[in-house]
Amino acid sequence: MSVRTATASGAAAVLVGTCVLLPATQAQASGTRDAPVVYAHRGASAYAPENTLAAVDAADDLGIAWVENDVQLTKDGVLVVVHDTTLSRTTDAEEVFPDRAPWAVKDFTAAEIAKLDAGSWFGPGFAGARVPTLTQYLHRVERNRQKLLLEIKSPEIYPGIERATLRVLREEGWLDRDHVKRRLIVQSFGAESVKAVHAQRPDVVTGFLGTPAVSDLPSYAAFTDQINPSYTTIGADWVAAVQKLKGAHGKPLRVNTWTVNDAAKAVEVAGFGVDGIITNHPDVVRDATRR
Repeated sequence: MSVRTATASGAAAVLVGTCVLLPATQAQASGTRDAPVVYAHRGASAYAPENTLAAVDAADDLGIAWVENDVQLTKDGVLVVVHDTTLSRTTDAEEVFPDRAPWAVKDFTAAEIAKLDAGSWFGPGFAGARVPTLTQYLHRVERNRQKLLLEIKSPEIYPGIERATLRVLREEGWLDRDHVKRRLIVQSFGAESVKAVHAQRPDVVTGFLGTPAVSDLPSYAAFTDQINPSYTTIGADWVAAVQKLKGAHGKPLRVNTWTVNDAAKAVEVAGFGVDGIITNHPDVVRDATRR
């Protein structure tokens, strides 16, 4: 039995049993490429509280090599790993510091943030998990021999965060040849932030988060190696247009898309020819795209 359905690119795909037969252009792309690299979004965040060391370990337990995180600066200039620019969603900051609304990361010192519970919101088994500093996070990723896709979060509110991030990476040994070539990518939604990283450390692989118009892609290729869009904004033609260009290091631009969390969507997006998929469910995406 076969059922014809539409893909996100507008082309038709045919379902035969449990297999997906992609349109010719997509099948050609997927048939000549390796399975996409899987990135554990904020760690394996479907299984442990996001951006905690437990989420790093959960990804490692699943055999996932790459973890993604978010870096911000505290009031006293310490880099911490947290996604939101406020602490209220993923910690007990409102209870511990009830008079500090809106609980912005930038308004708290590292010592204050270290007091917060960053795990109970996710589940009682993670009570007492902490917001890690970037240094602590790097130590855990290194211990697990994993790789890091590091996002500089909201750089517009943290002047100098690029230099601070590179300093910690250097101090922790993450800017040596092996890490730079094989185990580190720095990305941001801020084009100026990506440019700053590229200017300060031209050897570091960088990524721009977003979906630029095809006509604008050459300007991004001058300072980045990857264009990393939401999966809801792309199709096979756009991915191919990105990959036709060479990035800052003279290699074809790569496309890592986010945030894909179910098997069917992972298969569809892999059919677009993307190089990587960022996901809260890295095991699901890995298994779906390697069949």
